[in-house]
Amino acid sequence: MDIQEIATKLSEKGLRVTPQRIAILGAIIKLDNHPTADNIIEYIKKNHPNISVGTVYKVLDSFVENSLLKKVKTESGIMRYDPLLANHHHLYCQETDRIEDFKDEKLDELINEYFYKKGIKNFKIQDIKLQITGTFKN
Repeated sequence: MDIQEIATKLSEKGLRVTPQRIAILGAIIKLDNHPTADNIIEYIKKNHPNISVGTVYKVLDSFVENSLLKKVKTESGIMRYDPLLANHHHLYCQETDRIEDFKDEKLDELINEYFYKKGIKNFKIQDIKLQITGTFKN
């Protein structure tokens, strides 16, 4: 995704297009691995040393609030950021803390059908996301 596409995404969400926002969203897309805030800061500091840590955190929060990113919390309690907004699940490796996206329409249908029929008393389901924990084989 180039700078113009990033600027368009920001504008569509009603956010001001700033060099900091472009750099941060660009870093997340470029890193493509559910980065932590520290990963993002380390990456952008190479080309944008004047962006403060506080700015990065504020921008990340605004991206989540404006549905540009989703937060993903690992079992070790580390917060990661996911730019893929389409319905998907995650494969989480306990050994490496790596997260991979997992898409399976048949699984989505099974889950949705199950909960549509069964329901949960006094609870309205808004979204279902699975995090499948294991280890990746090398």
